[in-house]
Amino acid sequence: MTEPVRLSKRLSDMKGCSRREAELYIEGGWVRVDGQVIEIPAFKVGDQAVELDAKARLEPAAAVTLLLHKPPGLTWDHSTTPARQLLVQQNHWSGDSHHAPRMLQRHLNVQNSVTPLETDASGLMVFTQDWRVERKLLQDAAQVEHELTVDVRGKVSTAQLEQLNRTPVIDGRAMLPARVSINRQADGLTGLRFAVKGHRPGQIAQMCAAARLQLVAIKRLRVGRITMAALPVGQWRYLAPFERF
Repeated sequence: MTEPVRLSKRLSDMKGCSRREAELYIEGGWVRVDGQVIEIPAFKVGDQAVELDAKARLEPAAAVTLLLHKPPGLTWDHSTTPARQLLVQQNHWSGDSHHAPRMLQRHLNVQNSVTPLETDASGLMVFTQDWRVERKLLQDAAQVEHELTVDVRGKVSTAQLEQLNRTPVIDGRAMLPARVSINRQADGLTGLRFAVKGHRPGQIAQMCAAARLQLVAIKRLRVGRITMAALPVGQWRYLAPFERF
């Protein structure tokens, strides 16, 4: 029986490549052990069959950004019910474009949530491995507009709408004013459209409470220039290379 060695060493010996090149092949999802793709260079192999895909390319795995349609009831952070638990292969939207990369497990494992969203809210969430996207949506959050639909109970008066459009004070801090308009009124509800920069969880609830409006539902449709569009609830897609926030 062959003594187990690191997969990167076995591949390096097999193909006559450097250990770093072997690691790139493995991390890129090009190596199979007994028919199963293994992306971990330190994975131990003994007598198993190791195969390098004929289409293998020597290039580092690129950082990716994922867009999720979060259902209500899941948190945006690392709690016991995080939305990130939906970032699994079976929830990858079948309508994702041909620009989507070849899926790797590493795309799903290390993802930072960069668009906080209330637990009871639904809609677009962004997860990323790309430091440029993270900086844009966290450090420069005040420059990024979020579009949300908000349902409140009853009719919204002119005075209440004016209140919503004033500069809000959230947790004792003055925020940028939102642009709020009425979308619809039916079945005892008023649908409002919020366009707000630097959206923070709890912000809209406090704004509605200040206007004496009872909040029923929140759904985020857009972050910057990226819309949720036809993405089904509970599913995710890749941010395409040409898309920018």
